[in-house]
Amino acid sequence: MKSQLPLTKKEAISSKEPDPYLNWKRYSSLVFLAVQNAVLVLLGRYSRTAPGEKYISTTAVVSQEAVKLICSAVIILVNEGGIRGLFSQLNENILKAPGDTLRVSVPAILYIVLNNMFYIALSNLPAATFQVLYQSKLLTTAMFAVLMLSQRFSVTKWFSLLMLAVGVAAVQIETTVAKNEKLISSDEQNPILGFSAVIVASLTSGFAGIYFEKILKNSDVSVWIRNIQLALFGVSIGLVTVFVNDGAEVYELGFFHGYNKYTVALILTQAVGGLIVACVVKYADNILKGFATSISIIISCIVSMFIFSFNITPVFVTGTCLVVGATFIYGKAK
Repeated sequence: MKSQLPLTKKEAISSKEPDPYLNWKRYSSLVFLAVQNAVLVLLGRYSRTAPGEKYISTTAVVSQEAVKLICSAVIILVNEGGIRGLFSQLNENILKAPGDTLRVSVPAILYIVLNNMFYIALSNLPAATFQVLYQSKLLTTAMFAVLMLSQRFSVTKWFSLLMLAVGVAAVQIETTVAKNEKLISSDEQNPILGFSAVIVASLTSGFAGIYFEKILKNSDVSVWIRNIQLALFGVSIGLVTVFVNDGAEVYELGFFHGYNKYTVALILTQAVGGLIVACVVKYADNILKGFATSISIIISCIVSMFIFSFNITPVFVTGTCLVVGATFIYGKAK
């Protein structure tokens, strides 16, 4: 009788029983992400253009990271059966693994940049326009997936990404040459600045998303610990950003100056979105996450027509159809 050899790490992973709830987790997280993205952009645009005192956007970024940190800690607290279990997880995966924790600083820094670009873009672009332009992150995500994960795409997938690029370009041209929104704030808005912020956000989103996906899928550390690591770096780096960029204003007016119910709702929505994205990356993949956000374009367009008197032009409709069509073609391609 032959002795049984110990399983290699790869064999041990492949021998695990499949999760019977995997599909439910995958598609429910995608649905939640699509709805959350639409609500987030609409809230963000309204909070930046509504009459009244404006909040300092860098403080909102820190606040949402703090909320994300608390939510992740509470989830671990419940899953691990109390304070002792939480501290055990933090000690084992953070304090005793400084090198692994430090790896998370890379996406954490990029997410801080991304979140600040989000507020700049929504201060200068209509909500629906931002939603369409921001789908350019699918192009950057695909590019980094090829470079970092050695993924290969079929001709159909590359064609869908080309459609996406053409659609985004059409919407950008329309935004640059015309005012698409009647209800705007008294402050002058700069579509070029908004578009530049979207490009920076797309690049940082693509790289950070793929990097974080690689970290999540190549380790046994839970997604909630990863979120705590991200949030710890996010709060620290975010506070530095606040006092470098807006220190004088914060000192004079206060950290929470201009906050109202819409600001609080926006911060909570943004924080919850970060947790949903982590689940999507864990149970699906980063590009599929991008497709879920494309569904939110339709929601944003419809709601913007009523809330912001958004004027949907033929060029905008054409560009939007190309973007949405590209996502469906990509999703079905092999």
